[in-house]
Amino acid sequence: MARNEVCDYMGWGLYRYLIIGIIWLISSGAAALELTGVLTQGGLLIGRVAPDTEVELMQRSVRVGKDGLFVFGLGRDTPPSIELVTRNSHGETESHRLAVTQREYNEQRVNGVPQKTVTPPPEVLERIRREAVLVKNARGDDSRSLDFLSGFAMPLEGPITGVYGSRRVYNGKPGRPHFGLDIAAPTGTEVYAPAPGVVKLVHDDMFYSGGTLIVDHGHGVSSSFIHLSEVIAEPGQRVEAGDLIARVGSTGRATGPHLDWRINWFDVRLDPALVLESFPSVTGALGLSANSPDLKSR
Repeated sequence: MARNEVCDYMGWGLYRYLIIGIIWLISSGAAALELTGVLTQGGLLIGRVAPDTEVELMQRSVRVGKDGLFVFGLGRDTPPSIELVTRNSHGETESHRLAVTQREYNEQRVNGVPQKTVTPPPEVLERIRREAVLVKNARGDDSRSLDFLSGFAMPLEGPITGVYGSRRVYNGKPGRPHFGLDIAAPTGTEVYAPAPGVVKLVHDDMFYSGGTLIVDHGHGVSSSFIHLSEVIAEPGQRVEAGDLIARVGSTGRATGPHLDWRINWFDVRLDPALVLESFPSVTGALGLSANSPDLKSR
């Protein structure tokens, strides 16, 4: 499926007016704060401040690279107004209020999943907790890599059968919202890396997600690929965009073969369809090149 088909399916035409190449937030006593992206729930934003400036988002410290580059994500339920604070090398602090567009989410009923994954028996609860820790640790790596600047592409072609943010009802029982982009394809279909990165987690059979692969793109941005029938990439392996990394399956809590692709900023779950629309390629937009100090560090 082509990128524009994904965006049309998601209705992102309504949001395109919000996609701002550079948002300049200038106030007295501080240098310009540049942001690229969509200020809406599920969005990924890339920013720049003066070198040696500290950035804090909603009281959370954000890594800032040598060139002043940083990235952050907005979750499904981010409130309408958030605070981003910058502190320059002289200790001068400035608060920026950012207006976040609120979204509406549909309900999706999913029937036919294994009942044990809807109401887990007591004997598997410890396993579920252990696996959750593995995923949390893989997504929690704050590497200096800027692989996310390469932009993102679809990891495979196929119909979209599930979208970000939808309220899920499994076998008639309300569950957690869906945080990924579901792409239907036959078992064994090849899955390709949507962006370069380093493999942080490989697991053949997690209780909920089945075959699971997590790739770190730097600064807390990661991709997760779940319900896989086979993971080809290995832990610690560096992958480039377009590399074969896995094969589609229906493992874990699934009713049929598909890829569930997710993007995170640490523990904040982002919308892959929106990231695809916003960042097909952002290196040029931010004025970075292969010679940037940030791009050379890891």
